[in-house]
Amino acid sequence: MHDPLRAKAKVVLYSAATFVGAIGLAAGFGWSQSSTVLPTIDEAPRVSADAVRPALDLSEAFVNVADVVTPAVVRIEATRIVSAPSADDVPEPLQRFFGPGTPESQPRLAGGSGFIVSSDGYILTNDHVVAEASEVRVYFPDRRYFDARVIGTDPFTDVAVIKIDAAEAFETMSFGDSEGVEVGEWVLAIGNPGFGAGNQLDYTVTAGIVSARGRGLQLIQNELLNDPRTAENAGYAIEDFIQTDAVINPGNSGGPLVDIEGRVVGINSAIASATGYYQGYGFAIPINLARRIMEDLIEFGHVKRARLGVRIDDVAPEDAEAFGLPAVSGVLIQGVDPGTPGEEAGLQQGDVIVAIDDEPVGYVAQLQGRVAMRRPGDRVDLTVYRDGGPVDVTLRLGEAPINEAEPTVVATEAMAEERLGIMVEALTPELADRFGYADAQGVVISEVQRASAAARRQLLTGEKIVAINGDDVTTTDDVRRILGAVEPGSIVQFVVGRPDDSSRVVNVRMPGG
Repeated sequence: MHDPLRAKAKVVLYSAATFVGAIGLAAGFGWSQSSTVLPTIDEAPRVSADAVRPALDLSEAFVNVADVVTPAVVRIEATRIVSAPSADDVPEPLQRFFGPGTPESQPRLAGGSGFIVSSDGYILTNDHVVAEASEVRVYFPDRRYFDARVIGTDPFTDVAVIKIDAAEAFETMSFGDSEGVEVGEWVLAIGNPGFGAGNQLDYTVTAGIVSARGRGLQLIQNELLNDPRTAENAGYAIEDFIQTDAVINPGNSGGPLVDIEGRVVGINSAIASATGYYQGYGFAIPINLARRIMEDLIEFGHVKRARLGVRIDDVAPEDAEAFGLPAVSGVLIQGVDPGTPGEEAGLQQGDVIVAIDDEPVGYVAQLQGRVAMRRPGDRVDLTVYRDGGPVDVTLRLGEAPINEAEPTVVATEAMAEERLGIMVEALTPELADRFGYADAQGVVISEVQRASAAARRQLLTGEKIVAINGDDVTTTDDVRRILGAVEPGSIVQFVVGRPDDSSRVVNVRMPGG
């Protein structure tokens, strides 16, 4: 029979016991009833919400934009094969650091950000993030990743398109109109830079304003001039950047610059800095230009670049006075290339282009951007100042003579363990002594290639391979037989051992190709 008084007594007893226990515990921490009373903390707002409503609304807007946009922003890792010095190229005192098997080329891991533009997996990023990559991988916030294909890159605008393939539909970004962006309006720079194995900097969101438009920094042109493959055509670089004071740092390259309504207006691309880190000036490629480049890369694999066939400079105050211009604005023609649309249309040295298709043109980068939005064969109307007055000139755009030849790739067949990025050897007495094993039996990992699939999953040099996919391994032939049957994209499960007789499980995805 239930006794309410006894039940109540139990509750009191348990409460008392809890209280006594709490006193004992507190005493153990050096607390006592005579301890100083902690101050009361006031958490009441000092300013009413109504008084700061505009700021609160703006803060809420930033939160909403970040919440909607970040699912479509990804981290990109690109593996490049770079030349490494051989022992013969190193001064003799340092040659001991270069073993006899030191490769002349080694993989190097780089990366940046990107954003998904279509539900089937097309991604926009920077050319400098993925150019010349032998392998590209895309990471999502839920720790999933996909191998990606490079659809096309354009070093003249620093735009690239890659693609991931999966059965699911991906979250996408919404495109805005970079022509409508105004100096002073709020923007957010979003990136997913990652940072080492823990990816401590996934998803950074910074806010600022548009500081300026039409910035031509010659950053892209300088990169092209320094590369013998592109130096001849460096003049075709298009640099019409949006400048912002939203923080952009290395690793955010390729991420979106979005307006307050969550639409992409630019691709974060560059910073002006003496240190390599943000110092107040960030630059983004206008999304209208990036979209035009993207469409060509997807359709043709390269950009069909239109051209006028003229050599040009920005107008200076002296030019405006000499040519009778109404303002210090326009693009001065310094020369006309023979056999080009400009020559056929009668453009002359000393003409000043002030408009294209009735859109005002104030400087070189703006004209280049306007022309880049067209395709070869398009008809355009130019307004030029000649002999102190405006003249209308109509021409059909030509195609820039940029070499689109595909690079020659020599295919070599790699063994399965090399595709994973490891080298294996029978455990000889010499290797057993080197790695600390008591006996010389089994197969040991003698090398792990930097930035490889095995390195990403932290397989280590000196570990013994005990089993692969449930099959015991005793010889190097076992390794090659088992791995040779693994399809690209499949998971390979290693059981590896260490000299202290401990073991662990490591799952690695077999790279494609």
